[in-house]
Amino acid sequence: MNVIDEPVKLGDRWIRGKMILHPGSGDLQSKEFPIETFFHKIVMLRDRMRVLEQNINSHAKLNDEDKVHLQQYITRCYGSLTSFNILFKDKWAHFKGDSKGD
Repeated sequence: MNVIDEPVKLGDRWIRGKMILHPGSGDLQSKEFPIETFFHKIVMLRDRMRVLEQNINSHAKLNDEDKVHLQQYITRCYGSLTSFNILFKDKWAHFKGDSKGD
């Protein structure tokens, strides 16, 4: 089974949930939207980063040192996104960053 091809599911406790963003200023309106919308955007970002990784790794003009350098930035981006792992139903779908920590 290839986990990249598996459908990514929102955790059951978040289904039909809402995200509410309250601005720091009381004279501004809050923004509310379905958590599924936010989750979909997070999954799209993850998928696009995977495509970017594949493009870097298969790029004919980048040398190995350049590929490693760019890959380190992608790994750090994944690490920054681990906060959103709480939204995922399945652990295999989680973001994983540098195991040394950021």
